[in-house]
Amino acid sequence: MAAPEHTTTAEGLSTPMRGIYAPIPTPFEVGEVSLKHLRANLERWGRTRLAGLVVLGTNGEACLLDEDEKVETIAFVCEHAPVHLTVMAGTGQESTRATIRLTRKAAQMGAKAALVLNPHYYKGSMTEEALRRHYWEVADASPIPVLLYNMPRNTGLNMSAALAVRLAEHPNIVGIKDSSGDVVQMAQVVAGAKAGFTVFAGSGSFLLPALSVGAVGGTLAVANVIADTCAEIQSLFEAGRIAEAADLQRRIIPLNAAVTARWGVAGLKAAMDLSGYWGGLPRPPLLPVGDEERKEIARLLQPFLLLTDGREG
Repeated sequence: MAAPEHTTTAEGLSTPMRGIYAPIPTPFEVGEVSLKHLRANLERWGRTRLAGLVVLGTNGEACLLDEDEKVETIAFVCEHAPVHLTVMAGTGQESTRATIRLTRKAAQMGAKAALVLNPHYYKGSMTEEALRRHYWEVADASPIPVLLYNMPRNTGLNMSAALAVRLAEHPNIVGIKDSSGDVVQMAQVVAGAKAGFTVFAGSGSFLLPALSVGAVGGTLAVANVIADTCAEIQSLFEAGRIAEAADLQRRIIPLNAAVTARWGVAGLKAAMDLSGYWGGLPRPPLLPVGDEERKEIARLLQPFLLLTDGREG
């Protein structure tokens, strides 16, 4: 099946985002960002049913890159990603000032939207009002649409549905990636936010449940290696073939867990190596998976390698 088409403008997105996005890892070679391997991965993702890519999300090891590396990586992905893939850039920083600066740079590099993780180091001070002001100021200053990013497993903070709905009132805040796994919370956002506000599942483990309460896609770590399977879950759901969608959803859960909660970025990079992409090593202090873990990931991945994710041509 051909990849979905998107219409965008230089100012941002002219149509709401939907479908499956891959939050892509950053490849390293001898400790440095490898643009050569990143380009090869981009070409392969372009042959899948992905709707877009997220550069410098959690799986991009964004917190381990310096600002020059971030800007270079965003620019490279925007230049070399296949044109039908919408590129979002992760631009969340600890200060409002730094978030605005990186968001503006991402826009200059060609990103179509910014995915903004909330500040969390001073989590005791990150009240709903502090976060509301932060996001409001970022959205006011951003030349491109902003999506909220709720990742309580890493930040230690959960963005409430009430706050997300309140932030959705800003005309430049267009959606949320919710990785909390709280489907009730996602349903509350869908019900309370403005029409067209994009809600993305933040993990393949609950893609179908999220779709069932009104999400319009997902930004999924596991989509880096089984993009077509993830896209098929959404296609089956939208066609009303719920039992088939549920069967696929159940089948991807063990692999999804392996590349997220169990072994994280290192597990995802191992899965990429095993499926023909370039994964390579994570950047220290993250450690690579061991031989036994890699064998387990290979076992979980094997059934999906019979499919055609990223393997055409």
